[in-house]
Amino acid sequence: MNDITTRQDVELLVNRFYDQVIKDDLIGFFFTDIAKIDLSKHLPKMYNFWESILLGNPVYEGNPMRVHFPLNEVTAMEEKHFNRWLQIWEKTVHENFDGENAETAITRALNIARIMSYKMANARSSE
Repeated sequence: MNDITTRQDVELLVNRFYDQVIKDDLIGFFFTDIAKIDLSKHLPKMYNFWESILLGNPVYEGNPMRVHFPLNEVTAMEEKHFNRWLQIWEKTVHENFDGENAETAITRALNIARIMSYKMANARSSE
């Protein structure tokens, strides 16, 4: 298996991840029912996000944390949800890639999940 080295690799990873996550029994509803994401608009943002992180190309613009707070107000985004997100991400990475960037993808996702879980819990407790 190869490492994540190109935009095409990032797109493959993100596409395969979303194929799984939107069907997941525990967290799929966040994407389909709560956020009601339009994949044709959402996926290019995710490609840019992960390309920026993994390949160092500054193509992502946005604030991912800010986007999630309104969803958390509708339905609590809890640690178990972030753990499942991370589990699916890690499985998807390992099924498709091997190398330094693949490991970085997992490490960065772990950090993102921890930070988001903490901030979402704080937002709920301050209501």
